[in-house]
Amino acid sequence: MTFAYSSKNKIFDFPMFKKKPRIPRSTQGEMPFVSHLIELRDRLLRALVAILVVLLGLVPFANDLYEWLSAPLLRYLPEGTSMIATEVASPFFAPFKLAIVTAVFIAMPVIIYQLWAFVAPGLYRNEKKLVYPLMVTSTILFYLGALFAYFAVFPLVFGFFTSVAPEGVEVATDISKYLDFVLKLFFAFGLAFEVPVATILLVAGGFTTPEDLASKRPYVIVSAFVIGMLLTPPDVISQTLLALPMWVLFELGLVFSRIYLSGKGAGKDKASGEEPEGSSEGNPPKEDYRYDPITEEEE
Repeated sequence: MTFAYSSKNKIFDFPMFKKKPRIPRSTQGEMPFVSHLIELRDRLLRALVAILVVLLGLVPFANDLYEWLSAPLLRYLPEGTSMIATEVASPFFAPFKLAIVTAVFIAMPVIIYQLWAFVAPGLYRNEKKLVYPLMVTSTILFYLGALFAYFAVFPLVFGFFTSVAPEGVEVATDISKYLDFVLKLFFAFGLAFEVPVATILLVAGGFTTPEDLASKRPYVIVSAFVIGMLLTPPDVISQTLLALPMWVLFELGLVFSRIYLSGKGAGKDKASGEEPEGSSEGNPPKEDYRYDPITEEEE
């Protein structure tokens, strides 16, 4: 048996004691990365199946859905007038497009759940306590924004548009143009109602504080009207109806962000006054960590 002394490692380099070559990190992480892709594919397929199932149930009622959606406008049209279709395929594609959007809207809880099931294993416990309620809240707020647009904004906007038509002009709205118009408003108001979630995320991430945001209130109000101008049609009513809720929701976000910080501070005070688990008898306290099979101790 031969051996050699290695001055680099300060050990006798017996063949039986030779260290195995280190597997490159990219090779070690190949299977976990592929498994993550497979998991993502499965989650996306489940969300897609949920959308398709809801869509199949809505397709027979696509025309009824469009009739319900167009009710705020039809209510203000002059007697004897109706909406029109300027393209050959519009009577089919407009209701079908609405059915697809409605299916996504209804299946949103399933989509959010699949997203959460994919992301949750990689989060710390304290991150889960923050992210999960925000995901649920953001979904509910988006629904509330869309409902606010339908029941509060649409009647005012369409009543205004039909009342200012010049003498001799008959209002006859195309069904495809109307659908694009209302979907844009749905998206704008649903997005605007996410302001409290954005405020809490900024505060929880340490990017700002409630006091700092409160000091910038005039800029927030101006920004709300600018966003209303960009996301809504060019009329004062819809812009104002979008900007005012954004301002109110911003103030609501400040309140909840202060509650979050106060609860976080109380939790820290309580934790500092208690002996950490496992700290007795010389044992180190337990830590909240995520298991990473790829990471190994570096030399």
